[in-house]
Amino acid sequence: MNIDKKQLLLYAVTDRAWLGGRTLAEQVSDAIDGGVTIVQLREKSMPRDELVAEAREIRALCHSRGIPFIINDDAELARLVGADGVHVGLDDLDIAAAREIIGDKGIIGASAHSVEEARAAERAGADYLGVGAVFGSSTKTNARPLALETLRDITAAVSIPVVAIGGVTRANLPRLADSGIAGAALVSAIFAAADIKAECQALRKILEGIVK
Repeated sequence: MNIDKKQLLLYAVTDRAWLGGRTLAEQVSDAIDGGVTIVQLREKSMPRDELVAEAREIRALCHSRGIPFIINDDAELARLVGADGVHVGLDDLDIAAAREIIGDKGIIGASAHSVEEARAAERAGADYLGVGAVFGSSTKTNARPLALETLRDITAAVSIPVVAIGGVTRANLPRLADSGIAGAALVSAIFAAADIKAECQALRKILEGIVK
């Protein structure tokens, strides 16, 4: 396993929808100041040259603060910009192919929605799992809510760390107590916040109280 579970405690997944005149780097910097432990860059429609430049900027920021930097879906981009790893969904590049691209020491996260998918991802070599959508999702309209009982079943079924994702907020985060997760991944709860640093501080305090 190429990641310490403690690095997954407060997982920020970027979204440019709430920049409000700021740069993504500025928002990510505030999130790290607030206690984010890992950052995933997720961009679906940015021109390639702009995406490469942005990825390099965020990677440099994360590395200067000592936290892992992950690219969503694109293992080739992760290798190109020197990211620490890639997160792949069920419909994206398979784990074995991603491993060939990023190498043995790269971090691979994989999405899972059932015990069977989680076990398959672990067997294929994933270093951690993103499991959800635990509370639905404001960024993926087709995401189906995942029962908390299923989340508990998944964390019990695998030996790699599990991160809960999907509609997680400060209000519902305590409901994930005793679920076996290593952390939670958040998008709008972080990047749509009026004060990103303060919101991340509050989120981290809750997570430190519920993650064993």
